[in-house]
Amino acid sequence: MPFHISLDGHTDLAARIYRQLRDGILDGRLRAGERLPPTRELARELDVSRNTVAVAYERLTAEGFLDSHVGRGTFVSPGFVARSKRAAPAGTGVRPVARWSSLPDPPGDVRPAFDFRVGTPDPALFPLRTWRRLVSQALRPSLLPPSGYADPAGLEALRVAIARHIGAARSVRAGVEDVLVTQGAQQALDLIGRVLIEPGTRVAVEDPGYPPAERLFTAHGARIIKVPVDAEGLDVTGLAKGTRLIYTTPSHQFPLGTPMSLARRTALLAWAERNDAVIIEDDYDSEYRFSDRPLEPLQSLDHDGRVLYVGSFSKTLLPLLRLGFLVAPASLRPALRQAKQLMDWHGDLVTQSALASFIDEGLLARHVRKATREYSVRRDRILAFVRDELRDVLEVVPSSAGLHLCAPVSPQATVTVDSAVAEAARAGVAVESLSTYGGTRGGLVIGYGLVGSDRIDEGLARLGECVSVARMS
Repeated sequence: MPFHISLDGHTDLAARIYRQLRDGILDGRLRAGERLPPTRELARELDVSRNTVAVAYERLTAEGFLDSHVGRGTFVSPGFVARSKRAAPAGTGVRPVARWSSLPDPPGDVRPAFDFRVGTPDPALFPLRTWRRLVSQALRPSLLPPSGYADPAGLEALRVAIARHIGAARSVRAGVEDVLVTQGAQQALDLIGRVLIEPGTRVAVEDPGYPPAERLFTAHGARIIKVPVDAEGLDVTGLAKGTRLIYTTPSHQFPLGTPMSLARRTALLAWAERNDAVIIEDDYDSEYRFSDRPLEPLQSLDHDGRVLYVGSFSKTLLPLLRLGFLVAPASLRPALRQAKQLMDWHGDLVTQSALASFIDEGLLARHVRKATREYSVRRDRILAFVRDELRDVLEVVPSSAGLHLCAPVSPQATVTVDSAVAEAARAGVAVESLSTYGGTRGGLVIGYGLVGSDRIDEGLARLGECVSVARMS
C-alpha cells in the first residue's frame, strides 16, 4: 500500500491509524475498492501489535469506510467518493429569504498597525490574571447547577450584581427579576426583535446611527424608518405615526457622541405613550465618562413601562466574553425568557459566575476607573491633534463619554473623506468615515480603544499626512 502512516509522538496508536486511514479515504489518496494490507502485515510494518491495527480497521468498517470480506481481505468502501477539498456541497439551488441577501458580509479580522476603529476596548487593560482566578473559582463542582441547565434569564447571582451596579452607576431602576443576561447587546436586540417585530413592523432608527442594529431589525422583516439626529439627539418630530419600535442611543449618541437633552427625552417618552410605541435604549459605552455626570437614562424617567434598557460589558471588559443584559418591563419578560431559552437556553454560566464575582468584589468599578484614566489621555491627544493640526479640515463634536470621537468635515474644507480613509489604510492606519453610519455630513469617527498612549502620536501623525494627501488629490 503506497499510503504512508506516521505514528511519531502518539500514544493512542489505534486512534492515530484510524484517523490517517479515514482522512486518506476522504481525500482520495485511498481510492474506492482499494485493498488494504492484512492486519498482521500492517502491524509488522508499523511495529505495533496486530490488535492495535485490528481496532482501527474494525472502527472504520463499523462506520462504513471499509468493507471486510472473509478470505478476500479488507477494501475501501465504494460508498465513499474522494473529496479533495473536503468542502460541503455548494447548494447553488438553495437560497435564503430575500432580506438576508441584501445584508453585507460580516467584517473579517483586520489588524492594522494603528487601529483607530470604533467600539473596541484595549485588551491590554483587561485584568486577565484576576479574571482567570474568577473563572477557575466558578468551575468548582459546588457552584455548578445540578441539572447542567439554568434559568434562561441568566445566573441569579449575576442578575443581582447587574441590578445593583446599574442602579448605582446609571440610576437604572431594576431588581433581579427585571434583568435578563444576554450574550452581548446584539443578542439583546435580537431577542427584542423576536418578540416585538413582525414582517412590516415600522422600526425607527437614528440617522446617522448604529448599522448592526438596523441590519438586525431588517433581518426580522422590519420596515426601517430613519430619523435625523441633531445637537439634542433624536428629532422626535421626525417620527412617523404607526412606528412600533424606536431604537436610540441617548447617553452617547452613536456615532456623533452627543447626549440627548432632557427636553428631548421627555418628548420622546410622551410620543411613545401617545402612539403605543416601545423604546430601545442602548447604553453601549457610557461607563467611560470624562467630565459631568450623565443625564438620567430614559428608563429611569419612564413611568409607563415602554423602555427596554440594553447594556453591554463588551466595551468595559472584552467583546470576546459576549456579556450583556436587558432590563425589560414586566409585560415582556415572559416572552423574552422564552425567546432566550429557544435561542441558546442560558448562555455561558461559568463566564456569568466570574462576572458576578468581578462586580461583587468591586473589581469592575476599579477597572472602569483605571481604564477611564488611560482612555482620557488618548482622548485628549486626539482632541488636541484635530484642533491644532486639522482645525481647517475637521470639527470635533462635543462629547464627554465613550471610546470614540466624531469629527465632521468643516464647511469650508475641501477634502474627500473617503480618499483620506483609503490613503490611511494604505499607510497602516484604520479610521472610519462618518458616512458609513448614514446622515448627510462627511467626517471621521476616531476610536481610541486600540491604540496605546505610547503609539497614538505616531498614528495621528500618519493620519494627518493622509488627510493632507487627500486634500491635494
